[in-house]
Amino acid sequence: MAHRPAAALTEPADSRDVEMDEALHALAEPRRRAILRLVARSELAAGEIAGHFEVTRTAVSQHLTVLKNAGLLTERKVATRRLYRARPEALAGLRQFLDQMWASSLEVARDLVEADRSAGTDDRTSAAG
Repeated sequence: MAHRPAAALTEPADSRDVEMDEALHALAEPRRRAILRLVARSELAAGEIAGHFEVTRTAVSQHLTVLKNAGLLTERKVATRRLYRARPEALAGLRQFLDQMWASSLEVARDLVEADRSAGTDDRTSAAG
């Protein structure tokens, strides 16, 4: 894995990182995650979504805008209604990142266990000698 200087760690490396950062920012707010779960199952109008929350329609509209700008929702206009649906493919980059982090963590854990086993064998060999 290429090592990036500390200053570069605060700046996204490419457009995939920017998209992932926007998705993480959008998902950081609990109501937005709840909205995403609602529209993951079916397409819903903004008013129907707002009906699930004890906040103003304006607040829900702002959450929908953040989710849409992060690419996590699609918006379809039908007459005067706006219908929203989740875009699961938008989470693909985030999922790939998390899968890589998980795999890397498992490799580190495996290396630690192997090192511990090796140290235990060395200790037993030294004590027997």
